[in-house]
Amino acid sequence: MGLDASADAFGVLSPALVDLPPGDAGSVITSVETYALAVPLKQPIADSTASLRSWIVPVVEIRTADGRVGTGISGVHCGPELLCDVISRYYAPALLGAASEDILGTWKRLYWLPTHWLGRAGVVHMALAMVDIALWDLAAQRAGVPLWRLLGGSAEAIETYNTDGGWLNYPVETLVRDVNSLIDRGWHRVKVKVGKSDWREDAQRVRAVRRAIGDDITLMCDANQRWDLSTAGRLLPVLEEVGMDWIEEPLHADALDGHARLQRDTRVDIAAGESLYSYHHFASFIAADAIRVVQVDVTRVGGVTEWLQVAQHAAARGLRIAPHAGDMMQVHQHLVGTALSDVPPLVEFIPWTQDAFEQRSVVHEGYLERPQFPGASTAIHRDARRQWQIRGVGRVTDQGGTAAKPHRLPTINARSEGEAQ
Repeated sequence: MGLDASADAFGVLSPALVDLPPGDAGSVITSVETYALAVPLKQPIADSTASLRSWIVPVVEIRTADGRVGTGISGVHCGPELLCDVISRYYAPALLGAASEDILGTWKRLYWLPTHWLGRAGVVHMALAMVDIALWDLAAQRAGVPLWRLLGGSAEAIETYNTDGGWLNYPVETLVRDVNSLIDRGWHRVKVKVGKSDWREDAQRVRAVRRAIGDDITLMCDANQRWDLSTAGRLLPVLEEVGMDWIEEPLHADALDGHARLQRDTRVDIAAGESLYSYHHFASFIAADAIRVVQVDVTRVGGVTEWLQVAQHAAARGLRIAPHAGDMMQVHQHLVGTALSDVPPLVEFIPWTQDAFEQRSVVHEGYLERPQFPGASTAIHRDARRQWQIRGVGRVTDQGGTAAKPHRLPTINARSEGEAQ
């Protein structure tokens, strides 16, 4: 008989549940369920690193004794079973019987499990983010308010920028047409992808977009880590020429010195955060003046708890906070504008997964209206789960400690590029 991996789920730095404050009896966690959706895109899209036909949404639902369900989500190209397995096999045993109200205490306990040795970034940390988001969803539900209000945010509408028109697989004519369509629908800030194998093609594309949209529209671009220092050096003058607001991930995400060098050499702001996974990562980049636009993503760092820490650190230094939307904006619509800052908040709008959630986001003329329902806007719509749930991913773990495949709604065997088969 093989060993039960969950039996070793507790570490020296993760105290037993008896040492934790019990909290309200109704907040005790009674079950943890994981699953994943593959939400189809209207048309195939590509950047310099990936080609997609669907966006995959791993989900955790944490149930408490009072009958509430807190939902945490992520967003990935592939491998949703990895995030679900970390939660089901290692985090669930440490969650059952604990008080969902003990959010920071739970974060610390899960972070310092033996899984810490397997990943302080990437899959393990993203799984922690899912749990943390679910706990904050529960906290807002118990308070009877939307999460942004629980966090002290204002009710003012938040400006968005739109990415869903600037894809790298589009020929120039399509690129220009789609970016103009976003502007016609009310957006004043748009982003396009760069990172072609020939840097001259990138130059041609951004010049064509700028000519088409005029000077009054704010234009950003994203290289998805595909440039080296030499290529970036050739293109930075072009980006300055077209009045580019920022260049996102121009180099490998870990190249702190390279980003700092580029920022010294250009008037264009350097943006990063999609591939930075912790407060410590961000603090290092900020201290080195390697980024001016902090794109902290709640699904990459350790959830709402760590997102707030990064945002407050960045805001105190006068930097812009514009989250990368791995969650397709569902959670970030609550988080932006909760850190005290002189810089107006900004959030990325990508509409791919709107139909997956019970509460859709509301955007008018490029401005996001704050959600009004209690919680974090993460509850999954029943029809979405029926249509798009990926077979064989996830499980239910209950108070008895049993882990089994859940009784699922009817599913389709979703298949797409970038998805677990």
